[in-house]
Amino acid sequence: MMFKAIDTEPVVANEKFVRLLRKNKLKVTQPRLSVLQIISDKDTAISQPELEKLLGNEIDRVTLYRVLATFEEKGILHKIFDLHGTATYALCSTECDEHHHHDQHVHFICSICNSIYCLEDIKLPKINLPEGYQLDSVGINAVGRCAQCKALAE
Repeated sequence: MMFKAIDTEPVVANEKFVRLLRKNKLKVTQPRLSVLQIISDKDTAISQPELEKLLGNEIDRVTLYRVLATFEEKGILHKIFDLHGTATYALCSTECDEHHHHDQHVHFICSICNSIYCLEDIKLPKINLPEGYQLDSVGINAVGRCAQCKALAE
């Protein structure tokens, strides 16, 4: 009797993420690829607890924390705090790297559902600092109701 071999090869990862990890001199691992896939599939920023729920038992909390910290350090993700002070994460632009984040845009936070949206088309104004000062980052949050929450209220 012949048995068909079970394919034990992992699902081929999104090549875009493989290239991104290699560009940043990071080892291509399934936990890293899974985190990138989940974050890229979302329209909003996502918190570590939300990621934990979506990943289930695939990644333990410590590994997830390290992946997020590494991605932020390398300029793959940027961190935004929601209205409750919880850190959420969104993908950076392709111009970001470990030396400089170029995600100078407004974040919209819904006061009803607490979702955070990157408004990348709204650029921040140039900030002229006094001599001797160094600007490391700028963050502007707009707070209101997202389209979905606004529609539910009407």
